[in-house]
Amino acid sequence: MLQVLSGVWALLIGIVFIMLGNGMQFTLIGLRGGIEGFSAAELAIVTSGYFMGFLSGARLTPTMIRRVGHVRVFAALGSFMSAGLIAFPLLTEPWAWTILRLLVGFCMSGIYVTAESWLNDAATNETRGKVLSTYMIAQTLGIIGAQGLLTLGDAGTAVLFIGASILVSISFAPILLSVTHTPAAEVARPMPLRELLSGSPLGTVGIFLLGNVYATQSGMGAVFGTQIGLSATQIALFVAMLFAGALVLQYPVGWLSDRVDRRKLIFGAAAIGAASCALGWFNDGGLWHLMAAAFLAGGVTTPLYALFLAYTNDSLSLEDMPAASGGLVLTFGVGAILGPLLTGWAMQQVGPYAFWLVLGTTFCAIALYALYRMTQRPMIPLEDTESYLSVLPTASPVAVEAAGTWAAEQAEAEREDDTQP
Repeated sequence: MLQVLSGVWALLIGIVFIMLGNGMQFTLIGLRGGIEGFSAAELAIVTSGYFMGFLSGARLTPTMIRRVGHVRVFAALGSFMSAGLIAFPLLTEPWAWTILRLLVGFCMSGIYVTAESWLNDAATNETRGKVLSTYMIAQTLGIIGAQGLLTLGDAGTAVLFIGASILVSISFAPILLSVTHTPAAEVARPMPLRELLSGSPLGTVGIFLLGNVYATQSGMGAVFGTQIGLSATQIALFVAMLFAGALVLQYPVGWLSDRVDRRKLIFGAAAIGAASCALGWFNDGGLWHLMAAAFLAGGVTTPLYALFLAYTNDSLSLEDMPAASGGLVLTFGVGAILGPLLTGWAMQQVGPYAFWLVLGTTFCAIALYALYRMTQRPMIPLEDTESYLSVLPTASPVAVEAAGTWAAEQAEAEREDDTQP
């Protein structure tokens, strides 16, 4: 493992710092928005702006890289993102925040594409699985650590926004000072929705609904905490639990996915998510009930994302996987844009606990659709499925494609080993 990390340590350190800054601003939006008196619907629009920018950045960054190169794109996007973070406390209006979030989302997506291109190029076929897994762990730890940093300042001032900007700014130093090779940043054209639905209805519909879930959790979790009167420290802990659950449950779900029908696992994970949302919905004010609900709801969301990718790849040839990965990322992004808007409207109409109502309903829809699909197609034999690899919903198409290709190659190698005498 040390030999694997020796070539990518600078990238991983940089990613941790980026996630510290980006993770801070996600929660800060909810905290500061509450202080400024923004409604749930207004903060929902602000949240959707981030995912709209993120989706745009994923598609446009490869073109930018081909024109001016990795280093210039990386440095430019980092500068704009750092400036955008500082501007939030200067322009405390919903429309201004929506524009800034769109900018930050675009820059963050472009940073992912650039960094993941370097990371993928630095890995070999033998080390790619370990490198990608370590990268995902570094991302998650950065987001969790960001919640701890939020307790060191007052969201009512500009201090925490400045801190997030500083973290993003210094994150580029280890990357730009150590990376010299400039790999190609090629992203396959997304598979058309009709083909994607025909090849894997459950993967396509499921990942769209999961985009709703993920964006609601990460973008509206702090808004929910603010509206029910949690302190800043409690809100930070609540958001941290959403991602801590993913860190803990990713491995056991991945282990099971290579041993049971993935549709059953999707149903089970979604059912657990729905049950945890019911725990949050019927919470009688107990803080730890709320934290347990966040841990379980967030804990199944990230594994479900990887499950949908793996399940879709099971039905495809190796040549179609890159295009399908791009289509799934696009579908997820559309769901992520729409999810907060629906949640914000529901919270405005019903109250803050509609946060759990929307999440629970969406998890139920995933579970029920998985059950339905089990009646429409026979189970794919376990020996014909692709290997599972943890991929975060924040990953760009570059990492998703690399993970899918690696998983297919690993599965093919294992099948060849099994057929040899």
